[in-house]
Formats: sequence, C-alpha cells, structure tokens
Amino acid sequence: MSVVGGERSVVEKWSPVMVIVGANIAVGSVNALVKKALDGGVNHMVIGAYRNAISAFILAPLAYFLERKIRPKITFRLMIDHFISGLLGASLMQFFYMLGLLYTSATVSGAFLSMLPAITFALSLILRLDSVRTLKTKPGILKVVGTLICISGAMLLTFYKGPQIANFHSHPEALHHHNNNDQDKANKWILGCLYATIGTTLLSLWMLFQGTLNIKYPCKYSSTCLMSIFATFQCALLSMYKRRDAQDWVIDDRFVIFVIFYAGIMGQAVSTVATSWSIKKLGAVFASVFTPVTLISATLFDFLILHTPLYLGSIIGSVAAIMGLYVFLWGKNKELEIVATLCPPIQNEDKNNTNNNNGSRLSV
Repeated sequence: MSVVGGERSVVEKWSPVMVIVGANIAVGSVNALVKKALDGGVNHMVIGAYRNAISAFILAPLAYFLERKIRPKITFRLMIDHFISGLLGASLMQFFYMLGLLYTSATVSGAFLSMLPAITFALSLILRLDSVRTLKTKPGILKVVGTLICISGAMLLTFYKGPQIANFHSHPEALHHHNNNDQDKANKWILGCLYATIGTTLLSLWMLFQGTLNIKYPCKYSSTCLMSIFATFQCALLSMYKRRDAQDWVIDDRFVIFVIFYAGIMGQAVSTVATSWSIKKLGAVFASVFTPVTLISATLFDFLILHTPLYLGSIIGSVAAIMGLYVFLWGKNKELEIVATLCPPIQNEDKNNTNNNNGSRLSV
C-alpha cells in the first residue's frame, strides 16, 4: 500500500510539470506555424477568431459531459470575469503577440514569452499580490536580479539583430528584399518587439487573473470554453482595425487551414486547459517558469522544419533571457527552502497535539 501510495504521490507531484511542459512545446510549434501563415498575408485576428471558435467547439462537449454535475451556477459576475479572461488571455494578447510574431520571428517572440515569470513577478509586486518586504531577503534580491537580466535580454533582442549566423536553406529573394528595405525592416523589428512585450504582459495579467478565477470557478473545461467563446467575438471585432473585407474570412490555402485547426486544438484548447490546471496546482508564477520550453520548441521548429535563418542578436538575447530566468528560479527555490524549514515544526506540533488528543480519547 505504501509503495502504491508513493507512486501515486510522485505522479501527482510531477503531472502538473509534465502537463505545462507539453503545453509550452505545443505553443512553440504553433507560433512557428502561425508565423509562416502570417507571412502569407493572412489577417492575424482572423486566425485568432477561428482558433478560438475551434477551441470552443472542441471543449463544449467535454465541459457538458465531464463537469455538468460539479459546475457552479453561472452568475453575471462570472460572465464578466470570463469576458475579461478572454480579453487578457486570448483576444488582446493574440492581437499584440501575433503582430510581434509577424514583424520578428518565432524565436524572438518565444524569447519574450520566456520572460513571462519575471514579468509575472513584477506585476504581482505592483498589484500587491507579493510582499515588497521579500525584496530585502536573499531570495528577493536574486529574483530582482533575474528580472533585470531578463529585461536586458529583451533590450538586446529589440535593438540588436546582428549578422545571420546559420541558415541551412538559402533564401536569395528574401535576402535581396531585406537589403532593399533595411531601414523598414529595422523599424518593424523594433515595433514587433514592442508588440511582443505588450502581448506577454497581457498573458502575465491573465495568469494572475486566472489564479483567482480558478478559485471562483474551478471547472477547467467550462471556463476555457467560455473564455474561447468570448474571445472569438472579440477577435472578430479586432480584425476590423485594419480593413473590413469579408474576403479575409475565406481561407482556401490548405496550409493555413491546417495551421488554424492545429492552433485551435493544440495552441488554444489543449494548452489553455493545461495551463489553467497547472496554475491551480502550481500557482501563476511557478507555472510561468516553464515558458522557456516555448522558446526552445519554436526555435527548433522554426529553424529545422520551416528553415528560418537565425541571427546573432536573437541567440545572445535569448540566452540572456533564459539566464535571467534561472537566476530568478534560484531565488524562488531559496524562498521555498526557507518556507520548508519553517513549516515542519508547525506540522510536528500539530501532529503531536493530534496524537495527544487521540491518546486521551483512547484512554477514556
């Protein structure tokens, strides 16, 4: 019995980690594929609307059959909460993040996404979800230093592209176009980095918001389905910011259709449910720790499969962002060790009190 219990506890301990890692691998591959589709001229919010609609369609039957007995009553406040969740975690986030993806690359956008833990930590301090007093401790100092290194990596990604260092497949036309429009490309690169930063910040806000929403409405399939429904209409409205052509909604390219379905199923439905569940198990800040997996997945997928060239600035900036992340994690681990050393005496005292009470009852 103890062995089985031990095995079960190990599975329970590591399953949120495995789930969040898988979700980030999926998001990385989605980003690389969406980048390829956006380069073909597709309206990025049309992709956003379709992927959210597919997500809602996939999750609706799961929500109905798996959660109908445990689902809390939907109130007006909960509807507003899910509307906000759709704005932060889907429509507005995708609006800015996919613009950043369009103007840069899947690797660069993934690097900005890798700074999610640092941004989430900074926002938690601003919103008073974390105590400012912890900054004076060694773990707090490490987390601040890690955050600053992450920001430095982001600045490097933004303002230094550098020479092309690797490209298995040459693209003479693309290189010629780049040389003819060097200044325009540089401006779009900086703008794309700004958009990716805004998108990542909105995702951080969503993770913090989702942590409270999970408590009020703990049904992951129903919650993600509601979020996707709201986000579908929000994305449709946002798609009109540039032009209002009904032809944008007619997709006849097979690759783009595949990307939309893959993004809707893996990048929206599966990854959002997995992330929401992991936030519930691990907390918003710790769940965001695994976002560098998105960068690795996007880079490998982008370079090896889609044959996109790599640049020196992207590599150095990405390495700096990941180094900053793991300095941040070092501080987080120190913080957990301090908490662990404080908890056992309390637990032992409670255990002794319980044993004494049980003993007195038995003696009676």
